[in-house]
Amino acid sequence: MCNLTAIDLNLLVALDLLLDEGSVRGAARRAHVTPSAMSHTLARLRALLGDDVLVRAGRGMVPTPRAEALAVPVKELLTAARAVLTDARGFDPASLRRRFRLVCTDHVSTVLLGAVEALLAREAPGVDLVVVSVGADTMEDLRRGRVDAAIGVFPDAAPEIRTRRLFTDRFVTVCRPDHPRLGDRLTLDAFLAEAHVLVAPRGSPEGTVDALLAERGLERRVARAFPGFLSALWHVAASDALLTVSARLVDAARERIPLRVFPTPLPVEPYTLVLAWHPRVDGAVDDAWFRSVLIRAADGLTG
Repeated sequence: MCNLTAIDLNLLVALDLLLDEGSVRGAARRAHVTPSAMSHTLARLRALLGDDVLVRAGRGMVPTPRAEALAVPVKELLTAARAVLTDARGFDPASLRRRFRLVCTDHVSTVLLGAVEALLAREAPGVDLVVVSVGADTMEDLRRGRVDAAIGVFPDAAPEIRTRRLFTDRFVTVCRPDHPRLGDRLTLDAFLAEAHVLVAPRGSPEGTVDALLAERGLERRVARAFPGFLSALWHVAASDALLTVSARLVDAARERIPLRVFPTPLPVEPYTLVLAWHPRVDGAVDDAWFRSVLIRAADGLTG
């Protein structure tokens, strides 16, 4: 049996950082120590575990299978320790020094993160925020603690993932202001006659509009596909293509991107964006505060 009194439990913190960053330098930066000190800590971990922990792969480093298997248990231990040692009544976000990782699209970051930034600057100037793109592994990233929270539409979320409604949005169709063929109204026939842009953050070749058209035996030409919403908007502003996209995003972007806005000539239902997190961090006071920042920012949205 392992004698815990003989182990420096700060090594768990270092191990968590090393696995998060995949880099001695990155882990050192987050721990506010020198790369040399973190390299020494990695050597101690290797000796303790009898494993290399991180190994070279090209220009970076990747975890060994043993280290990969330890990632979630170590994250859970540290989260539990934080919950035990933090007095919720005495929690002060102004003294918090931590980096949070939030998964969302550029739609969400454009609409919401201005209000989030204002709250962070006022309440917790020592907090860093890293925005991570939505991907096929988002739910697994939450489970493994690689990210702290996610905002989006997650119909495939695992049952254990916690969710909380943040805000609703609806679709509109946009084009450039001087489009040569569109009049005051956008009919379905005119909609189908034009080329379209599709935003596909997860690489899907079809969207909600395509599914609705297919139900009616109709099809549109998707001439361009982009992984991000803002790049799609800029393309539309410089082409004759149409884009069916979030009304909130269009409202936020219209001051900088010239657009003409139409009601979409299809019965596209509004949709709800949710905040998602893993129950492992339910008891962590700092995580709960960060989620409250996101919720309060969403509550401040108009419309």
